[in-house]
Amino acid sequence: MSNAVSAENEGPGAIPGLLHLSGPCVYVAGSQGVSMTQTMPIGAVIAPVTPLQQNCTIVWCAKTLKAAVIDPGGEVDRLLKAIADKGLTLEKIWITHGHMDHAGGAAELKARTGVPIEGPHKDDQFWIDRIQDSGEMYGMPEARIFVTDRWLDDGDTVTLGETEFEVFHCPGHTPGHVVFFHRETKFAQVGDVLFQGSIGRTDFPMGNHQDLIDSITQKLWPLGEDVRFVPGHGPMSTFGAERRGNPFVGDRVVAAMKAQGAGFTIPKNNSPG
Repeated sequence: MSNAVSAENEGPGAIPGLLHLSGPCVYVAGSQGVSMTQTMPIGAVIAPVTPLQQNCTIVWCAKTLKAAVIDPGGEVDRLLKAIADKGLTLEKIWITHGHMDHAGGAAELKARTGVPIEGPHKDDQFWIDRIQDSGEMYGMPEARIFVTDRWLDDGDTVTLGETEFEVFHCPGHTPGHVVFFHRETKFAQVGDVLFQGSIGRTDFPMGNHQDLIDSITQKLWPLGEDVRFVPGHGPMSTFGAERRGNPFVGDRVVAAMKAQGAGFTIPKNNSPG
């Protein structure tokens, strides 16, 4: 993992404060183009894992260097190396939902480090039980079922060193999906609830389109348009950008849904998750 960092914010969809590494990870940083740990109470590095390029994120308390891995879908060796290279101490494993590409490496990471797993919501046990079967189906036989140490629910908090994240239960993509939100830095890890220009699929078993729309509009949008989020796949965005232009859940689309009711045609969703 390279340490060469450049403050490149140009290009379509670029987010101010997103720093790019010349390697397989990207650092999330403050708006002045410097390391988040120099300006904010948390740091984060996004490490896409598995052939599905799921955005696993390592977050840490800048004061204590205690870290959590959010959604370790696989490639545990690479994640542990990234943690060691940053001089961090792994304290927690956080899971947004039970799909294999997000949680397939959680059992191995816990076995090798001894740290507890927190999340998702208990309603995702259905998906956790199917991780190994899903892994074999998608050519990732190393994916394993895990046992969480703590189910999470709406309104819970999870601590990391001297900082904490709020938990929002956001069903729709899966029934037990949760989102992690750091209020002070306006930073969210949303899993497969929301993407840049799309939303999570709801054609999987136990998916529910209306639940997903309600989760986004009633739980996420009130947090503020300036919230930057890491989706489960693809580039970062902000809630404000998605409210303005997302073809599935933007403000104009939601208004049309309400006005047309059952007559509204839902666009075809080809999102990666």
